[in-house]
Amino acid sequence: MFRFLLSSRWIGFALFVVLLSAICVRLGLWQFDRLDHRLAQNKVISAHFKAAPIELPPGFKVDDSTEWTRVTATGTYDLDHQVTVKFTTRDGAPGVDVVTPLVLADDSAVLVDRGWIETDNTVANPDVPAPPTGTVTVMGWMRQNNGAGGQATEPVDGQVRAISSIGMAKSVPYELSNGYLNLRTQDPKATQALELEPKPELGQGPHFFYALQWWFFALLATVGYFWFAWAEAKERRNPTRIDGFATPS
Repeated sequence: MFRFLLSSRWIGFALFVVLLSAICVRLGLWQFDRLDHRLAQNKVISAHFKAAPIELPPGFKVDDSTEWTRVTATGTYDLDHQVTVKFTTRDGAPGVDVVTPLVLADDSAVLVDRGWIETDNTVANPDVPAPPTGTVTVMGWMRQNNGAGGQATEPVDGQVRAISSIGMAKSVPYELSNGYLNLRTQDPKATQALELEPKPELGQGPHFFYALQWWFFALLATVGYFWFAWAEAKERRNPTRIDGFATPS
């Protein structure tokens, strides 16, 4: 009854189902890997948020284990090398993030994302609030450089598309600390504050349900194969009759 499964058409169909199911299972496992990574990062972030801020040490390396460390730094803002990050939005509104180097006592600097302001985000050098003048002490989270390369992180007309101390390095006359700082507080305060970066979401995200979804697709493909095979076997056993004659199989 099922000898037709050895035909080239059905063997090809079976190989397609096996390949599709394997891909779906692998994607489900990948989503679980991402879930594990996110939960591990949540623990790291929570631990950093509970710890007291530290003074930004020289040569501080921002990676998965140190990102979101709360640090303090004291220096003066360098408006001559300030950039804005275009194509950013908040609740659907266009705007820019304002990134200003903070020059430290040893003549190095750290990039400070001072916050976001609603504005036309494609205009070079938009009018944004100035930071405090003179010596300023800031506190914030250290963040990893954005992985975008090329022109995305290199200033053009005072704008970038992503923040990276590596991309900014050639455009400033001092050494930049690795990564950048998301501002939380500063003393003295600015005359007009920007909208600060919100705290990261520490939930598990959609990865668990995405994994189940991919595994459901694998199951659906497998069940579909056997259903179509059963349907054809049934048709071959009891061929449809038209005007008293069996249709050719």
